[in-house]
Amino acid sequence: MPEGPSIVILKEQAYSFKGKKILEATGNTTLIDKALLVNQKIVECKSWGKHFLICLPKLTLRIHFMLFGSYSINEQTKPNPRLSLQFAGGKALHFYACSVRMITEDLDEIYDWSGDVMNESWNPSKARKKLKAIPDTLVCDTLLDQAIFAGVGNIIKNEVLFRIRVHPESKVGKLPPRKLAELIKEARLYSFNFLEWKKAFELRKHWLAYTKKICPRCNIPFIKVPHQGKTKRRAFYCGNCQLLYR
Repeated sequence: MPEGPSIVILKEQAYSFKGKKILEATGNTTLIDKALLVNQKIVECKSWGKHFLICLPKLTLRIHFMLFGSYSINEQTKPNPRLSLQFAGGKALHFYACSVRMITEDLDEIYDWSGDVMNESWNPSKARKKLKAIPDTLVCDTLLDQAIFAGVGNIIKNEVLFRIRVHPESKVGKLPPRKLAELIKEARLYSFNFLEWKKAFELRKHWLAYTKKICPRCNIPFIKVPHQGKTKRRAFYCGNCQLLYR
């Protein structure tokens, strides 16, 4: 599943289509009227968490890549795109295995930009308030809660918890104030590190916990849980240096 930093990269790549007119809209999506897109100019490209937003004069296209979605620019790299947008000069945006929706409301009424860890409006105080309202929730689930940490995915979750030395099954209400602050700070910091490393094509070499077998701090095997918490996502953690707060 693409995480927030990957969507930011797509947004930056798609800036070249700003002001361009959609000449043709095709694809196997049946949930939108593709004819409404033809002859519309792209006004802006935005991202919120894991959502890529293509703003047109009267509506916004929301692309959510779900677990297995992907995209390509100009060249169609996979069969059966969910949506393809064609532009002059053979330019195109192709989206695969994703969810496509149309939004007609004002985006500011739908999205809380201060909840996106990659957004300049990110508000750590709001995140802290939301966390304090759910004290019995496991931290592994809170980091994946898009209403609190929009853009954080499973890679970021595992790496953040390893870096701040917190066991993923700790209850958020049991974290000391200092650890709670570290959780919020590191979620944003690591997301920007992710962005930098992804652009440099070296993300994997910086992983300390995700998919790893041995703890680099303790030199003992990591614990791997295939379906952890309510979100049932993979977890990799050290039972020695990541403390369990219960």
